[in-house]
Amino acid sequence: MITVTLYTRKNCKLCDEAKENLASLQSEISHRLVEVFVDDNPDLFREYGERVPVVEAGPYRKYAPFTRQELVVTLGAARDRQNSLERIDSPRYQDQVRRGQMIDSGDKLTWWISRNYLWVLNLVIFLYVGLPFMAPVFMKAGMPQPAKAIYLVYSPLCHELGFRSWFLFGEEPYYPRAAAGIEGMPTFNQVTGIKDSDLLGARNFIGNEVLGYKVALCQRDVALYLGILFFSLIFGFTGRRIKPLPFWAWLVFGILPIALDGFSQLFSQVGITGLAVILPYRESTPLLRTVTGFLFGFMTAWFGIPYIEESMRESRAQLVKKFAVVNVKNQQNKE
Repeated sequence: MITVTLYTRKNCKLCDEAKENLASLQSEISHRLVEVFVDDNPDLFREYGERVPVVEAGPYRKYAPFTRQELVVTLGAARDRQNSLERIDSPRYQDQVRRGQMIDSGDKLTWWISRNYLWVLNLVIFLYVGLPFMAPVFMKAGMPQPAKAIYLVYSPLCHELGFRSWFLFGEEPYYPRAAAGIEGMPTFNQVTGIKDSDLLGARNFIGNEVLGYKVALCQRDVALYLGILFFSLIFGFTGRRIKPLPFWAWLVFGILPIALDGFSQLFSQVGITGLAVILPYRESTPLLRTVTGFLFGFMTAWFGIPYIEESMRESRAQLVKKFAVVNVKNQQNKE
């Protein structure tokens, strides 16, 4: 017996007609009818709301309007296909049939992830970008061991250079290199005595009671992950309806600013002969790192998360149908 899914809505005349036609075909093409009301599910309503009734049998799908004869052809094709597959007796097909008649732990996990992935993502990012701020908090509280553990964990993930990091509980929120050209701000070399060329010293410098203690992620990384988190929260609170950012916009507004700022800084400082003529030595500022990092994170999330949602929406729609099919089958078995 084939399974026929009818996507329908309440108070829908065409839906009622489709149901009557399907009922009249039971003697001709025996089938198990599963009704799925799209009004009860935002994902299905978005997909089928304006196109109901929709009939699905095997891989075949008919959108309204359709005639009884069109239903005969669709259901007949699904029945013939199923009979052919059963005659072949393929182990893979039998496994698909078996899995389609039961709800297993994988289905339950997929259902949970498809509904909650966004908030899990938000929590992970919040913890990832929030934990580095706990390092200076622990240092200030006189608890150096957990603070140093945080610095150690993040050290493979970020350069942690003191002159490109935020500081908490000190005289200033940051101490830039002199090359950054920020007037009125004490430089990293002035306050620490560490030379600009001593990258290992700048990396290992945590801070002190006077200067404060550095965050375990650099300024650009903090802004980048906050950008991802900010878009993800907006996406969730607006009902996950925001469409993906076009690829060209991601390149122009997300990648290009951070690439120009980061690579121009990098290549100007590597000491390549002749390069200084066209690219003078420069050091980015906390403002530029924050803006470009935030733009990259926000635009990347805008580009990627809506595509993830589309995939999750498809998974949810498939599982809603499967849950309905299994529920009808179980009810018929009880009867």
